[in-house]
Amino acid sequence: MSHEIKGRLWTGDYYNEGMGRDDVFDKLKEECGIFGVFGHPEAATLSYYGLHALQHRGEESAGICVTDGTQFRYHREMGLVKEVFDKDRLASLSGSCAIGHVRYSTSGDSRLANAQPLVFKYRDGDLAIATNGNIVNEPSIRRELEQSGSIFQTTSDTEVIAHLIARSPHDFVTAAKEALRRLVGGFAFLMMTNDKMLVATDPHGLRPLTMGRLGDAYLFASETCAFETVGAELIRDIQPGELLVLDENGLTEDRYTDMKRRAICAMEYVYFSRPDSDYNGSNLHSARKRMGRKMAQESFVDADVVTGVPDSSISAAIGYAEETGIPYELGLIKNKYTGRTFIQPSQELREQGVKMKLSAVRGVVEGKRVVMIDDSIVRGTTSRRIVNLLREAGATEVHVRITSPPFANPCFYGIDTPSRKELIASSKTMEEICKEINADSLSFLSREGLIEAIGGHAAHEPNGGMCLACFDNDYPTVVEFEDDAKPGCGGC
Repeated sequence: MSHEIKGRLWTGDYYNEGMGRDDVFDKLKEECGIFGVFGHPEAATLSYYGLHALQHRGEESAGICVTDGTQFRYHREMGLVKEVFDKDRLASLSGSCAIGHVRYSTSGDSRLANAQPLVFKYRDGDLAIATNGNIVNEPSIRRELEQSGSIFQTTSDTEVIAHLIARSPHDFVTAAKEALRRLVGGFAFLMMTNDKMLVATDPHGLRPLTMGRLGDAYLFASETCAFETVGAELIRDIQPGELLVLDENGLTEDRYTDMKRRAICAMEYVYFSRPDSDYNGSNLHSARKRMGRKMAQESFVDADVVTGVPDSSISAAIGYAEETGIPYELGLIKNKYTGRTFIQPSQELREQGVKMKLSAVRGVVEGKRVVMIDDSIVRGTTSRRIVNLLREAGATEVHVRITSPPFANPCFYGIDTPSRKELIASSKTMEEICKEINADSLSFLSREGLIEAIGGHAAHEPNGGMCLACFDNDYPTVVEFEDDAKPGCGGC
């Protein structure tokens, strides 16, 4: 279905449907964001503000499920958090425990049935599940369950864990442990019944999850910036393979499996997460500044100004400028109000759409040699368009510096990436990419430089405690099951 208003096109029945699959920018798409509250009388309101802080992780749907100890109340809808919930809606979600979710659909369908939290009825009552990430072996588990009689209501890979739990003869916590041990991939789960909440991450810690406190209440979030928004105190990161059980007896720290090689997604540091969030003892703004400094040490180029591609590359650009002494300037300005599914009816207007989202500041770059800092190159089309924007604004030279290694491999753990053949770094040399994006020079941050810049308390672990598979093709888990080789990530 397509709608046209005043010459603009978008697909679907609401403005964010599809979340930019045909966007003029080919940036990597965020995963999902989850937020949980246990033991606070305003659980729904806290979840609303927490999800609002995590909105950048998913703009397609939002949902909150609340329990008062006896029954669930929940609401899910397609759209932004502020569009899905209002004062009256939040007032109807009474209860002291809640889990919430913001979603960006990856290979899963873009429809309300897949919006989370997913809510089920089973033998022990109500069950709600919210997750961030992707279950790589979901197709084989789904086939197994369907062959033994399970009927799935969604195309979301999250639903398989509900079926595994429901089919187990054991109590909820034991059943959840058994189900989690069946899963392979990168995931962070919040699961809730009327009297319990379970919190779990995958054995490698690929997907981030943190715990906080607000008074006597426990809070959980994909990023620490959500705690700052609601005034909560950060306690710690949830450890790989850990299972937390919250009930009337308080918090029980448990495990469902041993921790394997720690491998948090490197792109959380490079691009996805907000710069005011912290992971593994490292603030992301500071880490990105160090990436910029390291980039300057590895690939200095004489220039007049340094500018970063907003928003994720600003911190790195500041670091590059401080290290080199070249002035940092706002050479590129982002318009934040154009929507994310702006699909153009012609190539001419499609190129115009670039300028609607991003503008080069002529007064800053005209007649100047510009160092353009960005976090990654996917297909190359985005970089070429931005370089051309700077040239059209009068830049005499444009030198591109990417604060991550070449992105040459697809992600299987919850990031929506193109197939390997569409990733420009998988088939072209540095010189060919430089020519393709119309830059005067191009350099990527080395793998070693990235690890050193991020640092943190996992610096002594392999790869600095990160998953670098998109750069080095070293996946921490098996990614093929019964000939199910997924082309990218699944649908959380």
